Amino acid sequence: MPTYRTATVTEIIGERTGLQRVRVSGLPQGDRAYCLTQLVGTVAVGDEVVVNTTAVELGLGTGGWHVVHWNRSRHELHHPGPDHIMKLRYTSLQLDAGTDELRHPDLGDTLDGTPVVACVVHSQVAAVAAVVKLLAPDARVAYVMTDGAALPLALSDLVDELRSRALIDATVTAGHAFGGDLEAVGVPSALQLAVHVAQADIVIVGIGPGVVGTGTAFGHTGVDAAWALSTTSALGGQAVLAVRASDGDPRPRHQGVSHHTDAILRLAGGPVWVAPIPEEIASRPNARVRVLEIPDTVGLLARLGLEVTTMGRLPEADPLYFQTAGAAGAVAVDLMVDQLQ
Repeated sequence: MPTYRTATVTEIIGERTGLQRVRVSGLPQGDRAYCLTQLVGTVAVGDEVVVNTTAVELGLGTGGWHVVHWNRSRHELHHPGPDHIMKLRYTSLQLDAGTDELRHPDLGDTLDGTPVVACVVHSQVAAVAAVVKLLAPDARVAYVMTDGAALPLALSDLVDELRSRALIDATVTAGHAFGGDLEAVGVPSALQLAVHVAQADIVIVGIGPGVVGTGTAFGHTGVDAAWALSTTSALGGQAVLAVRASDGDPRPRHQGVSHHTDAILRLAGGPVWVAPIPEEIASRPNARVRVLEIPDTVGLLARLGLEVTTMGRLPEADPLYFQTAGAAGAVAVDLMVDQLQ
């Protein structure tokens, strides 16, 4: 069951489209909260707010942030939506996010050979995008965020940074995820919107921040990468997996090729392009190896000044993790070049 408490806003820490970060007083644990303005509007210093404190009190991965549920200083909020397609359906926070399928009903039923890189963990997106832009600076890159983790795109500091550096050119939010440049009912149409409306040359698809995991092979929201890969193949795209592997994770199930990678390849049900890093990936079922030169992803992220971590580890503490993700970007560029020839 959730826990809600009343607090008072004492400081606005920062703001960007869709998100405010604030300090509050009157809570037993922590004084930081964020406000999803697309759902509850903005808050101001002195406002009394109802805050969901559940995740912080359980010690879960919100990074120590409470969530503003409602501003008691506001008597009403009216944000008309573009049509009638609801996200967060049948909850008290359901919103008319709209859908771009209605605006673009003639998307066609193919991805025209576009490479689609499926990520298992959100931090992989940075490595994939950085390598793509290094090797193909003029390529348009779209990120499709699925609803397996955080639902508001505005919550991703990583995507905000990648957008500001032009490493991602467009965003699409699929399913109950919301806040992208384009809104989609599900992953298949999100991929179509990325290619045919956002004009992406390469698509990156995966969950947002806040992955849910249980320690089991299939009880992990990153395995929806399998659905993205099989959908890509069915729609005539080229499916690429950002392999999850590690030489810095202390958990045996993630050392070398992660058991999540094995689960995704098994569930994908067909050939998936991977780079031969680590070499053991070549023996996995459905892994279709593409041999090519891979840039030093750890060094690239450092040169770009991108502060990205995996489970709190910087790239130099887990180079294999970032190198395998970057390798997927290189594979995607290689496939894109082949497609253009």
